[in-house]
Amino acid sequence: MLTIDRVACAGHGMCYATAPELIDCDEEGDPILPDRQLTEEESARARDAVSACPERALTLVTAFA
Repeated sequence: MLTIDRVACAGHGMCYATAPELIDCDEEGDPILPDRQLTEEESARARDAVSACPERALTLVTAFA
C-alpha cells in the first residue's frame, strides 16, 4: 500500500508522472493513491514513484504473510 505525508507533499507531481497507472491527481494537483494492497508488479512501479518524490512524502508499506 502507498501512503503519503500530506504535510510534506509539495505537489511537484513526480509521483503521478512516474506511475500514472497507480497514482492520479485531483484538480489541485494533489496525489490520489490507491487504497489497497498492491500487486508485485504494481509495487515495483510504486517504488519508482517513491524514489521520484523530491520531498520523500511517499512511503510503500508492504504486508508480510
